Amino acid sequence: MLNAILLGGSIATVSGVIGFLISKKITSANFEIYTQQAKAKAKAIDNEAQTLLKHAHLKSSEIELEAKKEFDSAKQRAKEDMHQREDELIRKEQAFSRFKQTQSNKIESEYSIVKAKKVNLQRNEKSLTSLQEKYEKKIDEAIHTIEHSAGLTQAEAKTILFEKVEEKSRGDIAHIVRKYENQAKEEGEKKANYILAQATSRFAGEFANERLTNNVHLDNDELKGRIIGKEGRNIRSLETLMGVDIIIDDTPNTILVSSFNLYRRAIATKTLQLLIADGRIQPARIEEIFNKVSSEFEANILHEGEELVAEMNVGVMHPELLKLIGRLRYRASYGQNALAHTLEVAYLAGIMASEMGGDPVLAKRAGLLHDIGKSLTHDHDGSHVDLGAEVCRRYNEGEVVINAIYAHHGQEEINTIECGAVCAADALSAARPGARREVLESFLKRVTEIEEIASSHAGVKQSYAINAGREVRVIVNATLINDDESILMAKEIAKAIEDKVQYPGEIKVNVIRESRAVEYAK
Repeated sequence: MLNAILLGGSIATVSGVIGFLISKKITSANFEIYTQQAKAKAKAIDNEAQTLLKHAHLKSSEIELEAKKEFDSAKQRAKEDMHQREDELIRKEQAFSRFKQTQSNKIESEYSIVKAKKVNLQRNEKSLTSLQEKYEKKIDEAIHTIEHSAGLTQAEAKTILFEKVEEKSRGDIAHIVRKYENQAKEEGEKKANYILAQATSRFAGEFANERLTNNVHLDNDELKGRIIGKEGRNIRSLETLMGVDIIIDDTPNTILVSSFNLYRRAIATKTLQLLIADGRIQPARIEEIFNKVSSEFEANILHEGEELVAEMNVGVMHPELLKLIGRLRYRASYGQNALAHTLEVAYLAGIMASEMGGDPVLAKRAGLLHDIGKSLTHDHDGSHVDLGAEVCRRYNEGEVVINAIYAHHGQEEINTIECGAVCAADALSAARPGARREVLESFLKRVTEIEEIASSHAGVKQSYAINAGREVRVIVNATLINDDESILMAKEIAKAIEDKVQYPGEIKVNVIRESRAVEYAK
């Protein structure tokens, strides 16, 4: 029994050893296979990497070649463009040289003509001097003869002789003068009618009828209450800040902005439209929108002035003059829009000057600037003629422009063809039927005068005539004017208006003194 057990154990041991050896052999064979497979894969990867590297080198070479071709092409185009520019520059230089030579020849020719005329003039002056000496000598001989024959003194003889000569010559002189006056009148009327016909037929202008109110549309009538605000706070802020009269009545979905000043009225209308679209209507927001709109309007009038001057092709002009030209859109004269009138005068003057042999560009420039002072009359004292001449002198405008500013109101004689064309065009534009309204202009003058009286007092920041001229609102500097002085100022302004202005009814003088403290949290 024991032997059987030992024999079985031996067999099992031997079997285990044999199995272990067989397993080890199999494992070793598998390891070799795996090793060979790994080496094969590594070699395949290496081959693939080599292939990719070759492709990358090829692609890089292609890209480099393409870039070189593009560079060579761009270089060639740049060379061709440079050659074209050089050729164009050479052509321009040649054209300029020819122009310079032509102008030099022209100047030399004109100089020769002037020199010849100067010689003739000197010769004529010598002849005239000789004739005058002979004339005086003959007069002295005649006087001497009369003295001896009539027993008269030299002064008496001279008086009698001159009276006889004048009496004898007066009829002939009058006949000659009347003859040439009639001829000049007939020729002048024909020429003037021809020029006016040509000018008016070649220019057709529109007439813009200016009013004193603007309508602001509301989506619903509930907005009227928001515009008025609690206890009228919003509408008071609007009227005080913008210097207009806001009329809210029973008209559905509409409020009125009233002011004689077109510029203030336009700013107020735009401010209200933005506030209504925004929906936040309260004093701080009102002031913010108003300042934004005011800045935009200043930029717009400069841009409009630049466009108008460029369109008219009258040369370079100072930016301040461009701004004043743009601001003419918001001024009216006897109900006629000042900018429309100015453009009409400029076009007509250019056409007339061209027909009469003058400089049409200079005439158009003078026409554009002849009423430039009207842009300043709301902010400065004095007539628009004096203000316009002063600002044009300040920005170095020519004497023709200055002469046109003064002459179109009869304050100077007309010195040039261009100035005469401007004066004729101004009269033609103003005299057109329906172009102007006297009643409106007298009202505008009255309210402007009221504002000027209020603004002339020391310490006044702003003054607005509102409510159709029946109230003047005066905003003073709170640091300079105290409460007692504001009461005294209101009395002084009212007294000055009584003495200087003709008006129906009564005018309310409202002096507003407001103190503000502003600081920023940073």
